Amino acid sequence: MMDHLDDLRFAHVLVDTADAASMDHFKALDLDIETRPDMARWSDTQAAVEKLVRGQLQRARPRDAVLGAGQGLDGTGPRCWVVDAIDGLENYARGVPVWATQISLLEVSGGDYRPVVGVVSAPALGRRWWAVQGHGAFTGRSLSSASRLCVSRVSKLPDASFAYSTLTGWEEHGRLNGLLQLSRAVWRTRAYGDFWPYMMVAEGVVDVCADPALSPGDMAAGAVIVTEAGGSFTGLDGHPSPLGGSAAASNGLLHGELLEYLNVR
Repeated sequence: MMDHLDDLRFAHVLVDTADAASMDHFKALDLDIETRPDMARWSDTQAAVEKLVRGQLQRARPRDAVLGAGQGLDGTGPRCWVVDAIDGLENYARGVPVWATQISLLEVSGGDYRPVVGVVSAPALGRRWWAVQGHGAFTGRSLSSASRLCVSRVSKLPDASFAYSTLTGWEEHGRLNGLLQLSRAVWRTRAYGDFWPYMMVAEGVVDVCADPALSPGDMAAGAVIVTEAGGSFTGLDGHPSPLGGSAAASNGLLHGELLEYLNVR
């Protein structure tokens, strides 16, 4: 546990670096709000942030593998850092403050990688969330100024708040029917997208959320934060690994019903 707490402190240092770099470019260029932004230049910013984080990891954790969206996988071994430099890049490009850096540490357990440390930092919102396996999940400005996270106790779908990603993604993956059926069964739905609904599940202000297609960087930090807050985090197939390509998160009480609906074709 002490090693993981040290990794958590280091992960906070990494997101401090990422936050400073990404905020330097946030809203720095004129945006043409009449058209979609040129994502290429913002992807360059994302890659630059990832490069900074990778440099720190190489110096401080040279034996650990690193997986990032921009540069792929470097290294092998039982420990792997996963870097999502700017989750919500489209929001970032349009000046919407809902984007974050996500950094997590995965370790091999039972023949599969499982997240043991996760930090999600949304500097434009002034919010940060983190967790260490077996140590709980927290939110706050810093390690010394934090409050513990706990999922909701809503136990019936008609009372539940459900967050999801864009409808087109569900349609493209053949799961729109299940999504629509679930949306009719719950109290309310909101399409927040990206990292935020998973953090809201951990905070207990949203009860269930899901995405049909995600990368490991989109899921790994959220997985340990949600589970340490008392919730459940799996793929749509029910497997607990954050490497399965899809995600379903809940307060735990509603997880079985969530999966049943979302697997309707």
